[in-house]
Amino acid sequence: MIRSMTGFGGASTQVDGAHYALEIRTLNNRYFKAQVRLPDELQGLEAELEAAMSRRINRGSVVLAVRFSDTSAEAAARINPAVIERYLEQMHAVKGVDHGSTHIDIGSLLALPGVLMTDPDEGRIERSRDVLLPLLSEAIDKLVAMRDREGEVLHVELHRHCRLIADHLEVVIECVPRIIEQYQQKLHQRMKTLLADTGAAVREEDLLREVAVFAERSDIAEEVARLQGHLEQFAQIIDSPTAEPTGRTLDFIAQEMLREANTIGSKCLDVEVSRRIVEIKGGIDRIKEQVQNVE
Repeated sequence: MIRSMTGFGGASTQVDGAHYALEIRTLNNRYFKAQVRLPDELQGLEAELEAAMSRRINRGSVVLAVRFSDTSAEAAARINPAVIERYLEQMHAVKGVDHGSTHIDIGSLLALPGVLMTDPDEGRIERSRDVLLPLLSEAIDKLVAMRDREGEVLHVELHRHCRLIADHLEVVIECVPRIIEQYQQKLHQRMKTLLADTGAAVREEDLLREVAVFAERSDIAEEVARLQGHLEQFAQIIDSPTAEPTGRTLDFIAQEMLREANTIGSKCLDVEVSRRIVEIKGGIDRIKEQVQNVE
């Protein structure tokens, strides 16, 4: 069954006071293109997360956003006493200030550069990897489920357009004998009018030869057969139970459909056929628009 390239999935969890949340969004793209947004302390996981996404998402623009906050005791910054003492020494050294009545705001003091220190957490990447990879898998499951649901809608729409094209093509096929017969009648009348002044009669073999030339020039049997074959192949692909990417193949087949429709329209110059060809080309254009979002 075909799958859409548009989807969304999210997942979150809390482990040992650390909160992890991620969201993954996909839009249509000819190839796989990933953008990973990570907090600074987790930048080392970008390549692994992108690789994990590429194993399950074949096509589309993918945006992964990861949020992380640590409220555990280990996340608290340490106060650097030496820096605070140095600030206080400099404050007491300022002349003209009544230090006995001076009030020191602790919050402002802690905001001074160098007062708070954060020790590098060497194990943060390892711990986060063990949390984020399963979390990403959960989010991708939701994403794929959404893409499958949209794929079902696309499947119905594509089949509807194919049926409309096939219906119009049947009318075109039915018109061909009538077109040749009308041409024969018009040609016979024209030749009869032209030969009236000379008193000569219309030779049947000349008439048949001209009709045969017209019929050969207007023969659309090959183009019709190829267009019907493209419609059958298209239906087989979108009905296939496999989840393999088919978007580019379907786009190519739609291009070939359009090529055959254009050839039929140029070879068979008839009002009804022209009208049907316009409808067929309109259906193919709608198919081309739809398959742009098929994985």
